[in-house]
Amino acid sequence: MSFKKILIANRGEIACRVMRTARTLGYRTVAVYSDADAGAPHVTQADEAVRIGPPPAAESYLNVGAILDAALRSGADAVHPGYGFLSENAAFAQACADSRLVFVGPPTSAIAAMGDKAGAKQRMIGAGVPTVPGYLGEDQGDESLIAEANALGFPLLVKAVAGGGGRGMRIAHAASDMPEALAGARREALAAFGDSRLMLERLVAQGRHIEIQVFADAHGNAVHLGERDCTAQRRRQKVIEEAPSPIVTPAMRKAMGRDAVAAALAVGYHGAGTVEFIVDADLRHYFLEMNTRLQVEHPVTEMITGLDLVEWQLRVAAGEPLPLRQDDIRHEGHAIEARLYAEDPYSGFAPQTGPVLYFRPEDVLRPGLRIDAGITEGGEVTPWYDPLLAKVIAHGRSREDAIRRLVAALQDAPLLGVTNNGRFLCDLLDHPRFRNSSMHTSLLDEWAAGEEPILKRPQPTETDWQLAAAIMAGTPGWRATSVAGFDLTLGCAGEVRTARVMPPVEPGAVSLADGAGETAIKWNVDTNGHLHFTQNGITRHAIIHRDGDALHLARDATVFVFREASPLPVNANRNDPAIARAPVAGTVARLEVGAGDTVIAGQTLAVIEAMKMEMRVTAAVSGTIAAVRVLAGSQVAAGAILVELNIEESACLPMTKPS
Repeated sequence: MSFKKILIANRGEIACRVMRTARTLGYRTVAVYSDADAGAPHVTQADEAVRIGPPPAAESYLNVGAILDAALRSGADAVHPGYGFLSENAAFAQACADSRLVFVGPPTSAIAAMGDKAGAKQRMIGAGVPTVPGYLGEDQGDESLIAEANALGFPLLVKAVAGGGGRGMRIAHAASDMPEALAGARREALAAFGDSRLMLERLVAQGRHIEIQVFADAHGNAVHLGERDCTAQRRRQKVIEEAPSPIVTPAMRKAMGRDAVAAALAVGYHGAGTVEFIVDADLRHYFLEMNTRLQVEHPVTEMITGLDLVEWQLRVAAGEPLPLRQDDIRHEGHAIEARLYAEDPYSGFAPQTGPVLYFRPEDVLRPGLRIDAGITEGGEVTPWYDPLLAKVIAHGRSREDAIRRLVAALQDAPLLGVTNNGRFLCDLLDHPRFRNSSMHTSLLDEWAAGEEPILKRPQPTETDWQLAAAIMAGTPGWRATSVAGFDLTLGCAGEVRTARVMPPVEPGAVSLADGAGETAIKWNVDTNGHLHFTQNGITRHAIIHRDGDALHLARDATVFVFREASPLPVNANRNDPAIARAPVAGTVARLEVGAGDTVIAGQTLAVIEAMKMEMRVTAAVSGTIAAVRVLAGSQVAAGAILVELNIEESACLPMTKPS
């Protein structure tokens, strides 16, 4: 089972992560890439790289034939699947074996056993592992599923049998929710996994998501490396993970570890795997599923154990026994990981695309801090793949130490350009519900759905406005200046303000007068884009980047974009309620209306899919469809016109929301 060259059948930060350890162990690495990733970091960091197709994942990263051909052409003799894409695809693992490639993962039989969520649950029942009540039957008709749901009781989860990572999952709070939940889960499951079968599971209200990292080898050894708490989630997707869990007692850890190892042994497991549990209010744990791969959140386990889990994967794949036995595994301190997503957390966590204008995590690396990223400055975030951009992980002697270090890292290493959740993560980490460990898996969704957001979109402070005005007024070449005073009108976050710039205007020193009074600001910018400014005798720091006529200003993990207000009239058509536009760049997953149809305010017109998320575009007003400007399956840019309406009555509603 020896191998020398590893092809990483993935992209982004996990591909870079695998390469880092592989290189340390002396292995050569091969990257694969789509046209959208031709200049991505995982391509440039590999020893070799092979193009496998156009941007759609189905034609590149999910194309088994193209990946196997890349391995053949490059001379790779092993394949590491990373996570996502084909990592839990039993047919892919078997195809690697048939091609005499070492698959760095579990046996095909174990992937198949745990990949069928209904079958896996049956196995766990047989192994004595506690499970949540549900329906695992073969009858997939709507009538049967609805009848079973009524028997189980609500609320419940509709889940893809072949699912994972929150894909193909819907919550039904009542029988009336079932038709839409079944249709949505089937459609998403088929797109993500090529399998539309569903199962039902009673929803554990206000539960916590606790998972156990397990490892097994081909010599009959199996251990667990402790738990991770992944309760902070939005739309069933994890946002913050930590180890150990602040609610798990030593007795719970022993019981959950025992059950996780039993789950792995029940399917003849080898390699890294994660057994996920839901824990109820009485701290009882129930098996959810087993992820037969490395998890996104594996760094927190590495931080508290001091182990390299990718190294363990490679050693097990090479036929070696596990490096440690259960009694040899030690935990030290606390680690927390925050996922930096390209999304707008204040607008339904809508995925975002755009350029990476500034991102320099290497500037803030220090002991106890780790940043795993799959992007670099100058790159582009596209709509084709998951919105995860980077992971920021902090380790400390205590949970408080880890939180403090993580917040500081997020503040010191902002990403400018594409909208992201950096500030949201800081606010969540500092929220009492997180600090006192009273989160549950649906809490963030409840906050987002509330009339008054718990974590509100930040607005520029007086200092932000003054600093932006000073920089734009005092930087040569930004705008025409005068020896006399002049007015500078800026726009940011939907607000417009005017400041009076007082003479003389000199680089690095500007005096301003506005509604808040007069102020003088002096500043200088170093070669890393770090700005040091002095106002009222206090020197502070910020990060700035100029992009055309826009000034991107980052302070305390918050990024604001300032522009000089245009004297030209704004195109009102952009906010016309009679025109439905694409909220983000993506694919038209389906159209719900045709020309001549009558619709009411709030009715779904189209569904846009971007970054593995479906977004419903709804009618802002009631009326008649005048024209449909796109076709199902077509690619659209952000802001593209989808549907035009003839308005009959005005009843404006939000036009876009996640489905």
